[in-house]
Amino acid sequence: MTDYRVGFGYDSHRFATGIPLFLGGVNILSEKGCVAHSDGDALIHAICDALLGAAALDDIGIHFPDNDPSLKNIDSTILLKKVVEILHTQGFQIQNMDASILLERPKLAPFVPLIRQSLSKLLEIEETRISIKAKTNEKMGFVGREEGIAVYVVVMIKKSYER
Repeated sequence: MTDYRVGFGYDSHRFATGIPLFLGGVNILSEKGCVAHSDGDALIHAICDALLGAAALDDIGIHFPDNDPSLKNIDSTILLKKVVEILHTQGFQIQNMDASILLERPKLAPFVPLIRQSLSKLLEIEETRISIKAKTNEKMGFVGREEGIAVYVVVMIKKSYER
């Protein structure tokens, strides 16, 4: 018997100048980065929530609270590695991941191959199972005004049981 599950994740962060922008563990050339307790990698945060949600294991804030001083400025790839380890301990395997990243600037097309490569290693799945779509918000809302970023992620995981 195989148990397939779908998880959905979302994250958003305000932008500020002089802060690096990280997405999927990749430092993106940008004038602005995300204000956050960690390194502000909104893509990784949304992936963590999607994976934890699919496995019914709470959310990123429960596992890594933003009031924990030991997590201040932490590299979000460390958080994702821990989430993947938690899933593997529970017997789950990641099948695929699909993300939509909403921001007006910078244009992400040149960075998508690097992000997929980074996430492939972190998620321990083939790059062909990772989809990254960069979208603008057509100048609408906080994303359109270039005040911040929003990320949506869907994942599928599976757990096989022996009969």
